[in-house]
Amino acid sequence: MSDDAFHLTPGDVRAQEFRRGFRGYEPEQVEEFKQRVADELDRLLRERARIEERVQGFQEQLRAFRDRERAMNEALLTAQQLRVAAQEQAEKEAESIVREARTDALRLVGQAQEEERQVRERMEGLQRQFAAYLANFRALLERQLGEVEGLQSHATITHQVQTELLLKRHA
Repeated sequence: MSDDAFHLTPGDVRAQEFRRGFRGYEPEQVEEFKQRVADELDRLLRERARIEERVQGFQEQLRAFRDRERAMNEALLTAQQLRVAAQEQAEKEAESIVREARTDALRLVGQAQEEERQVRERMEGLQRQFAAYLANFRALLERQLGEVEGLQSHATITHQVQTELLLKRHA
């Protein structure tokens, strides 16, 4: 065996043969030790395989967690971008609504002012018509009163003339 590629397996330990020399080791103790070393190598190799499986599982979990983390970061970034976009859109819509409301308010104020002007004009026209009506009615009443007074004067004169005629006839 070379030292560069020395990989000891339990089978290597079990198959290892030692030369027997004068006053060498007791073969039973050597065999027992070889068996214990081989069993320990078996246990260590199984433990190593189990640990490598766990490490592989942990590496897969780590990859999955990193993938989730990357996905969550992407989702968070997307959510932040959507929030910013939604906020910008909401601000634009709010500005548009305010602009429209101001335009509508100015239009309504203009309409109200125009309606007020028209009402004032109509009211002034009606006041003029009423004043003219009153003046005409007064003139009519004054003419009628003049006629009544004229009739009354005529009646008084007529009555006086009739009274005088009666008096002259009876006289």
